[in-house]
Amino acid sequence: MQALWPGRGAGVSGKGGRGGKGGIRSPSASSTSASSASSSTADQLAGSLLGQALGDALGFVVEAQPPEVARVYVEGWLRAGRAGEWPHPQFPFGQYSDDTQLARELLRSFLEARGWQPSVYAERLAELFRERRDVGAGRGTRSAAVRLLMGVPWNESGTPAPYAGNGAAMRAGPLGLLLPEQEAMCRAAREQARITHLDPRCAAGAAAVARAVAIAAARLPIDAAGFLNEVASCAEAEERSVGDAIRDLAGWVALSPARAARHVHESGLDPAHMDRWQGISAFVTPSLLWSLYAFLRSPDDYWETICTAIGVGGDTDTMAAIAGAVSGARLGVAALPADLLARLNDQGEWGAEALTHLAHSCAAIVEQGP
Repeated sequence: MQALWPGRGAGVSGKGGRGGKGGIRSPSASSTSASSASSSTADQLAGSLLGQALGDALGFVVEAQPPEVARVYVEGWLRAGRAGEWPHPQFPFGQYSDDTQLARELLRSFLEARGWQPSVYAERLAELFRERRDVGAGRGTRSAAVRLLMGVPWNESGTPAPYAGNGAAMRAGPLGLLLPEQEAMCRAAREQARITHLDPRCAAGAAAVARAVAIAAARLPIDAAGFLNEVASCAEAEERSVGDAIRDLAGWVALSPARAARHVHESGLDPAHMDRWQGISAFVTPSLLWSLYAFLRSPDDYWETICTAIGVGGDTDTMAAIAGAVSGARLGVAALPADLLARLNDQGEWGAEALTHLAHSCAAIVEQGP
């Protein structure tokens, strides 16, 4: 995730299916040995977490790169069946970033507390930074973690407005499945956002991602306008401008990626890149919109969704993580490429099998009910 301090209405950047379009085949899709779900909730949650982790790892390779580099990566590597051959400058392929690390720690806190407790999540988040195991964290999240480690309460530790990065949204996907009741889900999205981000746009983005995962997991036919209206209704309870932007997406979701990117740039949806187009920044609103756009263009094709999320350039790991979380919840683990899942890791730990086990353990708590 890139660092970002966008002001109100302005931002400054700091930091699958079996075949894609044109008949190009994606990597083989099948389940891992650890992915046999004992229930629909378990498969949805594991699919969402693994879908996020893989999207994150794929996007992390070209994070913060301009659109022309991202397009070369997508067309010459991902669509050409060469995913994993272009490594990150500092890590071997399969390493995911703080986007997935913090979603994983949210699940671990849920498992530890046998339910949602923001104070427990704050402790897990702070511990990740205490151990210096965070990968690519933005300065807003990092500074919030420092405050937590200094003893600041979780509900006061967030970086204040006008900082409005996407760090709270990128990790909120699991809440859409952990808390089936919408009011509780939105409250938890707001609380977990407040730990690191106090700007209401960040809470709105987190609520939108959680709701998008919940809707996708129902695995019903997707109507773009209806989907966006439901997601916007959840977001606008926190910040109307984010809800309005989500609804407006219905007017340009049918555009090709090239034309959609041009629309984002020319309409001022991403003020961080007004002067020179550099892809989508880490400002929460445009990165959320592009993630939803990528999913809605191919709701039944994980690989195509990830390619669209990455191909625009900019904060590619976060957009592919969010889009992957939504797509994975809808399609399940069996729709994800097993050969690439097998390479997922966090500095040699927390691979696909461990993430799947975590998701299944949390799903068991959800199914037990209160």
